[in-house]
Amino acid sequence: MSAGATPRPSSAGAQRVGAIVIGAGAAGLAAAATLRRAGLDVRVLEAGEAPGGVVRSERVGGYLVEHGPNTLRVSGPARAALAELGVEALLVPAAAANRLRFLWDGRRLQPLPTGPLGALTTPLVSLRGKLRIMAEPLVRRGDAAGETVAGFVGRRLGSEAVERLVGPFLTGVYAGDERALAAEAVFPSLVEAERRGGSIVRGLLAARRRRGNLPAALPGIHSCADGLGALPAHLAGELGERLALGTPAADLACEAGGLRVETAHGAAGALWSDRVVLAAPAPAAADLLRPLDARAAELLAGIDHAPLVVSHLGVAATGVRHPLEGFGFLVPRAAGLGLLGCLFLSNLFAGRAPEGRTLLTCMLGGTRWREAVDAPEDLLRAHLLSDLDRTLGLRAEPELLRTVRWPRAVPQPGPDHPRRMAELRARLAALAEPDGARIEPAGAWLGGVSLADTLASGVAAARRLLDR
Repeated sequence: MSAGATPRPSSAGAQRVGAIVIGAGAAGLAAAATLRRAGLDVRVLEAGEAPGGVVRSERVGGYLVEHGPNTLRVSGPARAALAELGVEALLVPAAAANRLRFLWDGRRLQPLPTGPLGALTTPLVSLRGKLRIMAEPLVRRGDAAGETVAGFVGRRLGSEAVERLVGPFLTGVYAGDERALAAEAVFPSLVEAERRGGSIVRGLLAARRRRGNLPAALPGIHSCADGLGALPAHLAGELGERLALGTPAADLACEAGGLRVETAHGAAGALWSDRVVLAAPAPAAADLLRPLDARAAELLAGIDHAPLVVSHLGVAATGVRHPLEGFGFLVPRAAGLGLLGCLFLSNLFAGRAPEGRTLLTCMLGGTRWREAVDAPEDLLRAHLLSDLDRTLGLRAEPELLRTVRWPRAVPQPGPDHPRRMAELRARLAALAEPDGARIEPAGAWLGGVSLADTLASGVAAARRLLDR
């Protein structure tokens, strides 16, 4: 137990289990599935009434809508985790149309470049900006530790690459601000490429040669036939009665060589184990740790989150002036709109919209307009329709299907995030290990925020417990 922890009296009656997972979001379910397959008697405590956290799919009037993540992009390491979980077979690839994506430039929707050559031919970047991008291998090696994405990319590729390419991309992933996000957390492979090779280009080429037998990334983007909610549903189904819904962890204490977790049911619902995965949302995890280690709680509570409003609308092809092609479009900060972007997911996956209709999935708010998540429905609708009219050109009012509000949607790793998370890990180890126990963190707030990375985070946490 750490020096700042308050000793707790031992109490009898806790059920002893092989492992406890706090939180049944994507990371918690992945951790629990990995521990169960290793033969441990695992228990999962979830405060909500459904597993999956923000990963939810719903059918509304012939449409299939996603409340949270919309697609899955799988890196090599994440692919290994998905294969271990047995869920890779559930994935279906997007249609080729996903490669066509747009950016609102303030006047029209411009196609986004799809690769290095596209970045050198796109009208989104000036000739001067393109020459600056091409000069990246000649830029002296720097130090990305504590650097923002804007600082890192601006130093390596120039300001236009930040404002017109990278910034809009991060809007779609983080709903955040490239001037506040950590380069080490958001683009770890690019930062590592500079450190190893002296430039991004040389470092990536060297990394490709070193890759050897590491698993290849799953090409393109994916979903599931019934939406991404099928992934947590599959993992939760494997757990059965080991998953306790509507059962928040209310207290965490070091006790008798292990960790005691009490639920809202008090001592009658107490569990004991020497292995715990802390996969609850950062604020809830901070509340659990505060009586044991105030600094660990502070590290978690200090993680900023972008709020987000997701609105799903149905529209006929004739209901807009701009062709509803490809994946959708993003809106850069300079455009001054409340709309962050709009996806045309029914173009990519079958069964997402009735015949002759297109599903529009629109994101508003983020760090750009934090107040949107609390805005009245009529104000949100007015902003949304105005922005869609400006970007797509509405000929008829779309059919509003569902609006979902997430006050803490996407973690925002700041420049000091990697060091804060390293300190958190060290404090968790010091907290439990003297008693022979182990607490492992997992979740989108720890590393990558994508669904694939979050699932991989849970698998990695479980492996660390099994390998201790």
